[in-house]
Amino acid sequence: MKLRKAARVILIGAPGVGKGTQSARMLERYKELSSISSGDLLRDNVRNRTPLGIQAEHLMKTGALVPDSMILRLIQNTLLTRGWLTQPGGPKPLTLNFASPFGIQDTLIEHDNFFSNRLPPRKIADEFEYSDSPSASFILDGFPRTASQADKLDELIPINLVVNISTPTEIILDRICNRYIHQPSGRTYNLTFNKPKVEGKDDITGEPLTQREDDKPEVWTERLKRFEDSSRSLLEHYDKMGILWTVTGNSSDEISPRLFAEFEKRFGQAGT
Repeated sequence: MKLRKAARVILIGAPGVGKGTQSARMLERYKELSSISSGDLLRDNVRNRTPLGIQAEHLMKTGALVPDSMILRLIQNTLLTRGWLTQPGGPKPLTLNFASPFGIQDTLIEHDNFFSNRLPPRKIADEFEYSDSPSASFILDGFPRTASQADKLDELIPINLVVNISTPTEIILDRICNRYIHQPSGRTYNLTFNKPKVEGKDDITGEPLTQREDDKPEVWTERLKRFEDSSRSLLEHYDKMGILWTVTGNSSDEISPRLFAEFEKRFGQAGT
């Protein structure tokens, strides 16, 4: 399926809902889609020892959170480098791979001031030109997580589809909390739909299966409640913009065809 215009997509969903599965299936099905992961961008910069990566590593080692300004800078640079965002007559894409003559404190100040914790208020059209070519399509993963982060992202590039993937809590709990693993091999079983041949034993070795501490029902109940509380304002933000679409299903195989149909209705090229 070819696209007729750029799709700039965010997937939102509770832990265990299958966002990663849906993202992978979309990337496989729609070849013009790319993935932009804020986590991957951050790790790449830390690994490559870029000035921004050095700053991020310093913050993480001290237990501090990486500020939104850093994540936005990474996303902006990626969009500029790929040519999906341009500044006519303005600065070239930000270079993150140069050797900095400054110490860590100097670069922390310099880079944090780039956004000053917030992109300057502006109309996107006044500052940037963004590509509407189908090849400029992407799924943004890991950012935003809050309405305030979404506000900042809106100032950078217009997202045009936000998918809220919804699966009933009891289904997620059943899927996760009935999961047992064979620690040495990583083989995974589920007491609902993929039971071991012998209760509590690995099918291959006969060794005991264990449940991860963070797969306990009480842990997941709390995680899901935190997600619901924290995501409410984010969903409201995109709903007000008219770009939020919710899909509900009990499994990834239920959700995928509905997601594909909606995505193709919005972005697909007729006859492909």
